[in-house]
Amino acid sequence: MGSYRYGILGAGRQGTAAAYDLVVRGEAASVTLADIDPEAARRAAERVNGLTKTDRVQGVGLDVTDRAALVAFLRPLDAFIAAVSYKLNLGIAEAALEAGTSMCDLGGHTETALAQIGLADRAREAGIAIVPDCGEAPGLANNLMTYATTLLDETDDLVLLDGGLPLNPDAPWDYMVTFAMDGLTNEYAGGADWVRDGRIVHVDTFDPAEYELVDLGEPVGELEAFSAGGGSTIPWTLGRTVPSIRNKVLRYPGHVAQFQAFQEAGFFSEEPIEVDGARVIPRHVFHALIEPQIRAPEGFEDIVIAHVIATGRRGGAPARAVVDLRATRDDALGFTGMEQTTGWHAAIVCHLLASGAIPPGACAVEEAVEPAAMVDALRERGFPVEVSVETAVPAA
Repeated sequence: MGSYRYGILGAGRQGTAAAYDLVVRGEAASVTLADIDPEAARRAAERVNGLTKTDRVQGVGLDVTDRAALVAFLRPLDAFIAAVSYKLNLGIAEAALEAGTSMCDLGGHTETALAQIGLADRAREAGIAIVPDCGEAPGLANNLMTYATTLLDETDDLVLLDGGLPLNPDAPWDYMVTFAMDGLTNEYAGGADWVRDGRIVHVDTFDPAEYELVDLGEPVGELEAFSAGGGSTIPWTLGRTVPSIRNKVLRYPGHVAQFQAFQEAGFFSEEPIEVDGARVIPRHVFHALIEPQIRAPEGFEDIVIAHVIATGRRGGAPARAVVDLRATRDDALGFTGMEQTTGWHAAIVCHLLASGAIPPGACAVEEAVEPAAMVDALRERGFPVEVSVETAVPAA
């Protein structure tokens, strides 16, 4: 039997994967999956108990917008993961402060993450730690970017190429969404924060000047790389010492043209408009129309790619470090690559929170976890983290 009592808010795909990892590797005495749909929570708990051959996971109904009920749920726990919409995370952080329970979340919205980090003093006073923006990207990718900089003495330029893709794309979309739909549109609507010449700049999503085609080899071949969200807090942390940082999303060719058209038509807007006498929110209409067509079904085969390139100097010579992680579906467990990279990364951080390895306060995930330790934890879970460093030969 393990040592820690965990909670997970949200019994969806990523929350279920996180529960599995906490039981198997997180020293869990118990994991309680809480969801507004108690039946969904019960099914997720049964699945994890079946996979782990334990009875440590239970599912309960909970409305996280009910502050009193949420605080009561959190108070007995050692740490928890918020695997719900990013729109709820700041309120959940306030509840964590009241309950005195450390938290991490799947994040996905930089302004919210920065607001949570702004709670650092209150978190220290409450004796808890808050680590927003865990998961795949942001999250795991932040740690890999940080790790890449440790492979060089100085880093001048840092690039993340990241994406979750179907292994067998189907027309017309050649894409399947494996996480919350509002996370995808938030990523596309919000643009990206990069670092140029030592200053944080905002770059529009689908900026044509930043569009490129890259070939990362089999099994995906040539992909589009374009400006979009995902870098999260990196410009405010690594940007202190790295003068050039950018992150790009990877998709199969044709994706940018499709989704840029939706953006330009106004489908990403959250401002209500009137249609036939009714007030509607364009983004909600977009979700209702597109999600059934691109929602990944059960048995979906995917690949997650996080490819980091750092250039600078090592030993006085020009050098280039590459860190590459790729994850695919685990057929034995039934977890997709995205479920593993997202849920298991959050579980790693949650375990560190429960064990006291992350001190009280609030900070970005790339500052909360020592980068080499995260790489070790990822490799322990079977993720192939490939690393190479090339140093130029000095001229004779």
